Amino acid sequence: MPDFAWMAWTWQTATFFAVIAGLLALMTALAVSRPETERVGILRIPTTRGDRLFLTLVGAAFINLAWLGLVGPSLEWALALSLVYGAVMFRFA
Repeated sequence: MPDFAWMAWTWQTATFFAVIAGLLALMTALAVSRPETERVGILRIPTTRGDRLFLTLVGAAFINLAWLGLVGPSLEWALALSLVYGAVMFRFA
């Protein structure tokens, strides 16, 4: 059994990776039950659910990094802004 003590897992890190794994499992289940179709939204490019998930995750990372650099370490509002951004991406993109 490999030694993972060097990773310094915290509950926040474990939650982050569990949420990402859950999102990937959900997207897989949705792709099996309801096949994806590309659609063109405000980005003016054809996107699938997976594309919109990727854009949402990248955008949320940038929102949180910008918040850390410009506002400070309190990330509650950055999380709320990221959730709104994700809802907009999945609805309109």
